Amino acid sequence: MRKELAAVAAALVAGTVFAQQPNPLDNVPDKMPFDIPYGAPVSLERAEAAISAGVAESKKRDWKMNIAVVDSGGNLVAFQRMDGAQIASVKIAMHKARAAAQFRRETKAFESGIQNGLNYLITLDGVIGSRGGILLMDGGKLIGAIGCSGGTGSQDEVICKAAAAAVNK
Repeated sequence: MRKELAAVAAALVAGTVFAQQPNPLDNVPDKMPFDIPYGAPVSLERAEAAISAGVAESKKRDWKMNIAVVDSGGNLVAFQRMDGAQIASVKIAMHKARAAAQFRRETKAFESGIQNGLNYLITLDGVIGSRGGILLMDGGKLIGAIGCSGGTGSQDEVICKAAAAAVNK
């Protein structure tokens, strides 16, 4: 019985010590993070230009990708699945593009946050904790996002960056 009481007391003391630690999420920033203004939605022409740039980079590296472009609201504008690209990655590419646009940040931010212990991120609707979702910008305004999937996260990100560079101004 004494051992049980000692264990309970130790747990209570440990809990008290833990509860006294400051929570970094209690920090209140002066400015709103990721407060990127919205612009006119990406046009089909620009979406196709981004996809073409992504496909060209993929072919150069002999990678098979799925590439999705969404507007600033996360609505699909254009999509292409390269021959032989993984079927499961169709929805993943679209999800990455949607998450980047709707949360106004690269999906790499979610991946990093989850890896650094911000586990609450996985409870947010629409989040995907994998890099490969990149914003499309025009004059400092969000016009859409591009999502790539089919390779590793770092391969997906390389293709997205090449594709976004064809559109971003």
